[in-house]
Amino acid sequence: MRTLATKKRLTIGISAALLLATVGCTTATTAEDTSAAGGDSDATEAVAPSGETGWCSGVKIAAFPGGPQGGVFANNVYNGFQQAEADLGADVTYYFSDWDAAKLVSQGKEALSTDIDGIATYGFGGEDAMGQLADEAFEKGIIFTTLNTELPDTFASYQAEGSGFVGAINYNAGYDLAAKTVQEAGLVSGDEVLVWGLVSLPGRGDRTQGVIDAFEEAGLTVVYQEIDQATNADPQAGTPTFVGLLGANPGIKAVVTDHGGLTATLETYLTAAGKGPDDVYGAGFDVSPATVTAIESGYTDLVIDQQPFLQGYIPILNICLTEKFGFSGLFINTGAGFVTQDNVAAVAPLAAVEIR
Repeated sequence: MRTLATKKRLTIGISAALLLATVGCTTATTAEDTSAAGGDSDATEAVAPSGETGWCSGVKIAAFPGGPQGGVFANNVYNGFQQAEADLGADVTYYFSDWDAAKLVSQGKEALSTDIDGIATYGFGGEDAMGQLADEAFEKGIIFTTLNTELPDTFASYQAEGSGFVGAINYNAGYDLAAKTVQEAGLVSGDEVLVWGLVSLPGRGDRTQGVIDAFEEAGLTVVYQEIDQATNADPQAGTPTFVGLLGANPGIKAVVTDHGGLTATLETYLTAAGKGPDDVYGAGFDVSPATVTAIESGYTDLVIDQQPFLQGYIPILNICLTEKFGFSGLFINTGAGFVTQDNVAAVAPLAAVEIR
């Protein structure tokens, strides 16, 4: 393994065989079977993996966890990447982008200049910039697949060549979270809510827009704050901003943080603003150990779980299946579940080891 950082690999019981079964791999045909049927006796002994580890050995992949090394959400994706690397035997190099779109694109160009067979990256750099990377990749015979943020045009153009997508459908996830917040918090027309998001990011901003649209359709007054780059990279840096927003808008009844790191920091923000667990309804994206603690203590009430571990694991599998056996790209929606006080106990053990 080549990596820009070192972290102990999770040892969990996800097998390549199980995942391959879920995407429809068939039983291998042996040379003996082919010969018996009157076929070419020189046929390859197996045309599909047997379920043993290492069947993707020799495939070189550049993988992008998205955020800073060790950061919320990014580390879950990284753990998924590493587990797939261990299970499948691929050779993976990691690039940490600090949630910076320009850095993501620049690192993508760097990766494409190296000797790789595939690249698994986020789409938050936008369709224009990331689509150009995809074009260059496939021209070079490199499989380009995305996670977390869709690139619909790229997927449509290159799915047959292996381009896939694994993640939540951003607009739908944002809309559903806001609608659920209205219901659970008992909000009514005229109530004031704070949305702290990334609406300016192409593709990625669709999720924030979904939150805003659902709130406005419910007749709520939305106070919107764009996440600045300093807070994007280090959520603790946003504490003064949050305190100032609640001070200037004392009628805010609910807060949605459209960012895993900010959601994990919501208890810190509310405490700094002098708010108790029952003063403001808190909702956001992504499960983490800190978010679980905040849900248990009442500072965070509602979280969508995007299952970031799968957003790391499955793109590596996608590239291996395409490179080894010519499969087309996978499209998998990982963002269907809500976590609340009612079910957080079931999620907490996995969050503690950064799988959920």
